[in-house]
Amino acid sequence: MVVIGCFLFPVLSCSNEPGNKPFDSLQYITVLGVAQDGGFPHINAHDEWADLENGKRKRELVVSLGLIDKTEQQKWLFEATPDMPQQLYMLNKEENGNSIIDGVFLTHAHIGHYTGLMHFGREAMGAKDIPVYAMPRMKDYLETNGPWSQLVQLNNITLKPMAQDSLIQLNPTLSVVPFRVPHRDEFSETVGFKIMGPHRSALFIPDINKWELWDRSIIEEVKAVDYAFLDATFFKEGEIPRPMSEVPHPFIEETVKLFENQPDSVKSKIIFIHFNHSNPALHSTDRLKDSLTNLGYHFAKTGDRYGL
Repeated sequence: MVVIGCFLFPVLSCSNEPGNKPFDSLQYITVLGVAQDGGFPHINAHDEWADLENGKRKRELVVSLGLIDKTEQQKWLFEATPDMPQQLYMLNKEENGNSIIDGVFLTHAHIGHYTGLMHFGREAMGAKDIPVYAMPRMKDYLETNGPWSQLVQLNNITLKPMAQDSLIQLNPTLSVVPFRVPHRDEFSETVGFKIMGPHRSALFIPDINKWELWDRSIIEEVKAVDYAFLDATFFKEGEIPRPMSEVPHPFIEETVKLFENQPDSVKSKIIFIHFNHSNPALHSTDRLKDSLTNLGYHFAKTGDRYGL
């Protein structure tokens, strides 16, 4: 997605907006949701619900990516959010394939990232052997805590163990590598993913505490891929009326400061995602958001596609 004049990867047009047509990639990522775990509008946020009701704002689904291979007629889901039924419908419109989903990748055990698994259960779909990729603590948590353990016992889902930095080959052209990131790991470890296609690759890090707490350089990790979907839960300090140390994330302002001396070719790889309902980046237009777009940064939108 790097822009050099008007020469772009196939996923882009000369509008300098990722995800725009023309689009001709047979393997690609599609954005299925951009909001933090609580979604938008948020619980008990009456003004937000009123704005939705009055047509002033639109609903935003909880953060999720779809991975599609048109050649193999396969598709995978990253995160099982509370909005998963709608997101699977959106994904199946992209690629119907032979099953509702060929696998689900989980980052961690916070409510926006795994509780959608409940829809595979006997009260809803009554699915059979949906592959769910999970790290060791995440796998143990699902196996030993109800109601998730029932999904395992009834074979609604089949847990596929992942290991840090170990390659998962999905098919001849697509692969995934999980890697640990620091976060509030009450019930499971937390991972990000590197998603690799035949021509391009992407980072997906929807949740991390602070970049400086990671044992890797986010700058070098971004340089090594074509797209970087990065945690943008909050825009800046003081955004919510509680100590923000209780919900530590890298503020968008902090990420921008970290990358300020990097060339445009690096900045343009960053696609902010996982916006809290308080984040002005959720507005279609906002002065702060617009200023960063002018610097080359991008903000994920549901429906965007990124060719691999």
